[in-house]
This record gives sequence, structure tokens and C-alpha cells, in this order.
Amino acid sequence: MADWLGHPVRCPECRHLAMQREGLCQPGRSCVRDRRARRVERFFGMHPALADEYLDHPYFEVRAIAARYCSLFRLAVLLRDPEPEVRAQAVLRLPAGRVRHMAADPDRRVRIALASRLSGEALVAMLCDGDYYVRLIAVRRLPPELLPLAVHDVEPEVRRWVARRMRPDRLVALLGDADPLVRLELAMRLSPTRLHLLAGDADLRVRFTAAERAPADLLPRFLVDAEDLVREAAAQRGRELEEQADGTGS
Repeated sequence: MADWLGHPVRCPECRHLAMQREGLCQPGRSCVRDRRARRVERFFGMHPALADEYLDHPYFEVRAIAARYCSLFRLAVLLRDPEPEVRAQAVLRLPAGRVRHMAADPDRRVRIALASRLSGEALVAMLCDGDYYVRLIAVRRLPPELLPLAVHDVEPEVRRWVARRMRPDRLVALLGDADPLVRLELAMRLSPTRLHLLAGDADLRVRFTAAERAPADLLPRFLVDAEDLVREAAAQRGRELEEQADGTGS
């Protein structure tokens, strides 16, 4: 067992030796001096009252883990820690109103943590972040009625999440999206009465999915598709609708 500098961990040299003798920590399993984060986590999980004593530890991993357990009154100073992981842990625990200024933090890990905490206008502002994953977290948390603000995001994955969460009656704003996977989300969520808008889509997957959901009066548009798979999906959909009608009638 070694510490963060690679030196052997010797219990007789540790200030918590008395705890070890009482079985309150255990080499190789629960040890604040171990370089393995999991073992440090176990130590603070068992002894959270000791976390305040390790907020200035030279190893950032120890400081970051201690930040999860320390007193809330000690967290503010960690917002200025040189290590992003430590600052992120402070952001995750402090009241959201006290960490809004961290939107200017240079490290994405801190801003990602912030996006998971904010709401309202402060969260909307994160849609302008330069890192796509920060914007993605914002899109996954914003109320659906605000998602039209992100329909033109440059990152397709962000727009896919917009398509998954935006109100169905607003999805037409993404019909011309350049990414077929965004339009595929539309094929799965658009109102069936609007699926004719995808009958001429350039992507086979989009047309196939739309054909599987189309109402009877729109199926003729898919039955003449250039691709066999789409025509077969439309024919199968027609048979299913007929069976449902027969079952209802009987």
C-alpha cells in the first residue's frame, strides 16, 4: 500500500494510529493516506468529522473527497482551490446562489457541476457556454418550454436532447436539422398527424420510423417510398391498424 507520492504507508507513522488499533480504519480498505481514492472515500465516509482537517492536504484527491464531507462553512474557500475537481465539489454542495459566478471558471468540470445546480435565467445563460457538455447538461435540465432557445446549437448531441425533451407541438422547428439522428427523434415524437412532414426525408431511418407510426390516411405517402424497407413498414402499419379496427368493431 502506497501514498500519493508512492511511499509505503506505515500505520505507526500515522496520526490516526489509535483509530487503527480500535479497528476504525483499516490498511488496504479505509485509509486517508492511501493513494487510492476509493479507500480515502471509505475513510471519510466512516469519519466525516475529520474532513475539515484535510481541506489543505497537498494531494488534490484527498481535498476533493474531503470537500464532500466537510462542514458547509468551510466550502467557500475551496472555490479558489487550484484543482478543478476540488472547486467542482464545492460548487455541488454550496447554495446555488453563492456559486453563480463560477460560470466563468476556466475548467469545464466546474462549469458542468454548476450547470447541474442552477435554474431559471442562470441556467439559460449556460446555453452560451463554449463547452458542448455544459450546454448538454443545461438542455437536459431546462423546462421544455425553454428548449427552443437551443434548437440551433452547433453540437448535434445537444440538439438531439432538445428533440427528446421539447414540447411535441414545437418540434417542427427541427424539421430542417442537418443531423439525421435529430430528425429521427422527431419521427419518434411528432404528432402522428404531422408525420407526413417526414415522408420526403433524405434518411431511410427517419422515413421508416415515421411509417411505423403513421395514421391510416398518411400511409399512402410511405407506400410509394423508393426503399423496400419503408414500403414494408407502411404496409405492416396498415395491417396493424386494420386489425385494431376489426377488434374495436367486434
